[in-house]
Amino acid sequence: MDIKELIERHHATLYRYAFRLTGRVEDAEDLTQQAFLVAHQKLYQIRDPGKSRSWMFAVLRSCFLKSCRKRTEVAATGMAMKIEDIPQDVPSSDEIDRERLQHAINDLPEEFRIVLLMYYFEECSYKEIATHLNIKIGTVMSRLSRAKARLRHHLIPQRASVWGTDKGLLSLSTDETTVR
Repeated sequence: MDIKELIERHHATLYRYAFRLTGRVEDAEDLTQQAFLVAHQKLYQIRDPGKSRSWMFAVLRSCFLKSCRKRTEVAATGMAMKIEDIPQDVPSSDEIDRERLQHAINDLPEEFRIVLLMYYFEECSYKEIATHLNIKIGTVMSRLSRAKARLRHHLIPQRASVWGTDKGLLSLSTDETTVR
């Protein structure tokens, strides 16, 4: 397999993933280009051409994470939720416009965004995400859950807000019981 074949097969998919990670056309173009440059230098590492897609996703993700390390980290803020305020009905995919979705993804803290995109875009399992990011499976699960809750909040604004205090606690209220 050569670099031309990799680009032809995976450019569109990698660019879409890069755009979801970065939220900006220019950054997605740069990230995609960087991933293909790294791939060109390390082309010898592809042993099974059938796995080139997942290898390219890993290269792109690695480039993204390296660029993130150069930036200052922002701590995730806490949230409080009332279970009865979480919408039961999620709009069909036709009801959520792509621009609003990208804006909502961009607003996620970086550690939530990367887990969400690895799970849905790369179709990685919890275990694979935990291994790639060197975190515990429970952390993957909680970050994914919090990312989805924040996306629902951004994408379904007509419902009552589920975000609460700034104390950094996650509160789930059910009837008279509060779990913290």
